Amino acid sequence: QVQLVESGGGLVQPGGSLRLSCAASGFTFSNYDMSWYRQAPGKERELVASITSTGGTTNYRDSVKGRFTISRDNGKNTVYLQMNSLKPEDTAVYYCNARFVVMVYWGKGALVTVSS
Repeated sequence: QVQLVESGGGLVQPGGSLRLSCAASGFTFSNYDMSWYRQAPGKERELVASITSTGGTTNYRDSVKGRFTISRDNGKNTVYLQMNSLKPEDTAVYYCNARFVVMVYWGKGALVTVSS
């Protein structure tokens, strides 16, 4: 059974940091490119960051460049999103995504709220 389980979300003040984790099981994690998406209330889901299967290439949306870092540990079947200098506009549900050719899996999401 395929599972992607996000953790690490919560409430943080502006300027603070959080680290999201996504634990994968039920598929060969090291074959899959991994991504983090987010969806804010009333908005469409958007790609935040992605990392290739080997971890050799990462990409970020412009609004998080220099603040967020995506990484993975293929030995632990886990992908991370380190989020620093958080802003209120980063408030959203963050989703983990796994992709290999036509196979796509999603986690259930973790809520991140940035507020004073």
